[in-house]
Amino acid sequence: MKISVSFMLLLLLGAVSASESFESKLAFPQDIYAALREMTASLVQLKADMTLSQRETQGQVDKLKTKVAKQKTEVDKLKQQIEPAAQLKTKVDKLKKQLQGQAAQQKVEVDKLKQQQLEQAAQQKTEVDKLNKQLQVRQVAFSASLLAGGQTANTGPFSSITTLIYKHVPTNIGNAYNSNTGEFTAPVRGAYNFEWTIFGQVDGSHASGAVLVKNSEAVFQAYEYQTAGWMSASNAATLLLEVGDRVSVRLRVDTRAYDDYNHYTTFSGFLLFPM
Repeated sequence: MKISVSFMLLLLLGAVSASESFESKLAFPQDIYAALREMTASLVQLKADMTLSQRETQGQVDKLKTKVAKQKTEVDKLKQQIEPAAQLKTKVDKLKKQLQGQAAQQKVEVDKLKQQQLEQAAQQKTEVDKLNKQLQVRQVAFSASLLAGGQTANTGPFSSITTLIYKHVPTNIGNAYNSNTGEFTAPVRGAYNFEWTIFGQVDGSHASGAVLVKNSEAVFQAYEYQTAGWMSASNAATLLLEVGDRVSVRLRVDTRAYDDYNHYTTFSGFLLFPM
């Protein structure tokens, strides 16, 4: 700043010298010293103004520096706060990954458990169905008489042993008795009890006789012969049957069986217990 003021004074002096040389030639010269005093006062005032301006500028610069320093301090504090936040974010991200991994593993385990439960449920259903079927199979009982619909008739005599087909079937639990063939078919291995009765109208020449047959083997028979009136015979047997064994009642050769709406001639059986 001092260099600038000196330079300006030199310019003014040069201007004064040039003005003096010029004015010496004028007819009416001016007072050069008065001009110099005015210029000096102006320069002093200018210097004072410049000094004040410098002070104000320096004050603003100092304030700005203070503000910048304060902002820097705040920025540093924020950085210090941000660094733990960044560490926390890293920890959170790591924890998220761990949780996602655990969730994926748990999902696999849950899916596996669901599959096991479905398989167990299917297996249990199969076992329940099997038990229900066995229970149904174990519920076996039937009772039948020879004629249905209130008919009255004599059956026989025949020249060969003949299976009696009992048509009136009030009970057939398990549907093991076939009213089309007259045969009972064992649905399960076990002990079965059978009873049969044959009723006959005496004609003086024919008896009434019926044989219980297992498959093709005669087991027991019921037989009666009378010379007058009516006649009947009954018998019972307990048989061990395998699945598929067949039991029937067959009319003996040259004998007769009578039945009517009273259902005298009958055939019954039931499962005692499976084995």
